[in-house]
Amino acid sequence: MKKKTLVDIDAQGLRALVRVDFNVPLDDGKVSDDQRIRAALPTLERLLDQGASLILMSHLGRPKGKPNEALRMDPVAAHLAQLLHRPVRKLDDCVGPDVEAAAKSLKAGEILLLENLRFHPQEKANEPAFAAALASLGEVFVNDAFGTAHRAHASTAGVPERLKPAVAGLLMEKEITYLGRTLADPEKPFVAILGGAKVGDKIGVIDNLLPKVEALLIGGGMANTFLAAQGHDMADSLVEEDALDNAKTLLDQAGSRLHLPVDAVVADSFAAEARSQVVPVDQIPQGWRMLDVGPATLKNFSQHLESSKTVVWNGPMGVFEFPAFAAGTFGLAETLGRLTRNGVTTIIGGGDSAAAVHQAGLANAMSHISTGGGASLEFMEGKSLPGVAALEDGD
Repeated sequence: MKKKTLVDIDAQGLRALVRVDFNVPLDDGKVSDDQRIRAALPTLERLLDQGASLILMSHLGRPKGKPNEALRMDPVAAHLAQLLHRPVRKLDDCVGPDVEAAAKSLKAGEILLLENLRFHPQEKANEPAFAAALASLGEVFVNDAFGTAHRAHASTAGVPERLKPAVAGLLMEKEITYLGRTLADPEKPFVAILGGAKVGDKIGVIDNLLPKVEALLIGGGMANTFLAAQGHDMADSLVEEDALDNAKTLLDQAGSRLHLPVDAVVADSFAAEARSQVVPVDQIPQGWRMLDVGPATLKNFSQHLESSKTVVWNGPMGVFEFPAFAAGTFGLAETLGRLTRNGVTTIIGGGDSAAAVHQAGLANAMSHISTGGGASLEFMEGKSLPGVAALEDGD
């Protein structure tokens, strides 16, 4: 998936309209986790070094198409100014005469941050006039928001139809390079690890990955449904009854390539303080539920990973938010960190997996951690992402 990037343009003296993903958590009016902002800094600094001025646009939270005082971009502007060590002027809207005037008066090195795009319902609707109004603000478009690339919104799909050149930022380039190259031509052996709660969310991913992998390791809540499809009594564990037939079909298709937990950490309730014990998956007591993979499963999964050259992981192995049920997820992260040091390419597919790796203190130990949970999942399904497809093709 070759797309034009920052190296294909000269932004000197131009107004760069940049779609960033500054959808960050706020606590008491301040940014409480700035990972997404920091991820965009290389692109912003490259453009500033080239002599561009910046007009930044992002959504924040779910304001449902109307202004929400708690979701204004002011705290983000203040935090970004600290990180860049230069002023960031935040505007009170993202379209309109005042915004157009502010954009046109920008000088090289100056930065504007538009108000929350989703204060306007036209953003999610990709309304043509709204997209055109945004596009009119810049002279070059850069999309660095991979986390929103699976949405055909005005700022991701509508703007690049109207503003050229339209190129990928450094973060977007890294995402589509890692994920695209891995899925198109992975270095073998290729192992995929899938977890999380629901099989239904991952059926497309499994279908797309099965022909490409040497091993598919399944944990988390979705493993319950596969185990139930094999005939195991899962007691009070989460099982998707309507996905049992799909699970049986996938088990038949995968054969010996699909590996499931052999033991489980079970609990007598869904709570951090619940009683827990380790049991084989065919001996879960009535009234108990599986909340993590057990130590034998972690050992088995690690053995399958030892010979790998490429690993993709999407979805935790258990309810890692509860310390008693985090050992499977954190243990897997430790294994992948060690393999990365030994030259294995390890890609974490965003969302809860990324959160777990960060919580385990192993974010810097992986080859790549995707910034987009939903986008990376759709990419792994083999779907076209509107925000990527809209950018200009490279050579």
